[in-house]
Amino acid sequence: MTAQIIAFPDALTAPPVLSPEGDALFLDLDGTLAPIMDRPDAVGPDPRRTFVLRRLVQRFDRRVAIVSGRTLKEITAITENVVPALAGVHGLERRGVLGDHQAAVPDPDLAEAREIFQNLARSQPGLICEDKGVSVGLHYRGCPAACEAVREAARRLEASTDLLLQEGDMVAELRTRGDDKGGAVKRFMAEWPFQGARPVFVGDDLTDEDGFLAAQAGGGFGVLVGPQRRVTVARHRLETPSAVLAWLETCLGGDKWVG
Repeated sequence: MTAQIIAFPDALTAPPVLSPEGDALFLDLDGTLAPIMDRPDAVGPDPRRTFVLRRLVQRFDRRVAIVSGRTLKEITAITENVVPALAGVHGLERRGVLGDHQAAVPDPDLAEAREIFQNLARSQPGLICEDKGVSVGLHYRGCPAACEAVREAARRLEASTDLLLQEGDMVAELRTRGDDKGGAVKRFMAEWPFQGARPVFVGDDLTDEDGFLAAQAGGGFGVLVGPQRRVTVARHRLETPSAVLAWLETCLGGDKWVG
């Protein structure tokens, strides 16, 4: 296993141009390929992003996967279904290159968490409850003052159930136990056409650190997106989703979207 590298974003350099013959790309969605929006349902298809993803799949011989906290249904809609390999809900749902689907069985304790999160969202304007079937999240981007209350409620639920708390960018999510993003990367890397390639994981959130570690363990590296100052195992950094798309275009040999 490659030794871990712990760094702050200021110490990270821009990622190199990737090799379409030897590399595999694993891409987060929100905050990486698309800007973070106040509401999850505000993110939709984008012509430039769709063009870049379609061309990447072709150029990298299908060694491209979206690995996101969103459901497979949402990822498919936002990316206009141009990427065959997808992992949703942080790895609890997965679709392989050949179209095979795998999904975790929802934990029965989600019913209690869902009810409590929905009640909190109804009682506090700005909170959004997001039900993903195998997990449930409470977003507080629209009400930052509720951060500690949301996190405390989520921690109490984790302690009293078999659910796993996964804290992200302005969201507390309780999920069925199973694969995280790193586990999803490892499963893809054991399958055609990813086998033998160097994995590169690109993401912005704390949940993406698992993906960075899996890429590093496979001889590759992580690319952190955004201006956050936090410890990371990523080796490289890009500032914005727009910068990510520009870098991916360089990996296409300069083939760029002309809108």
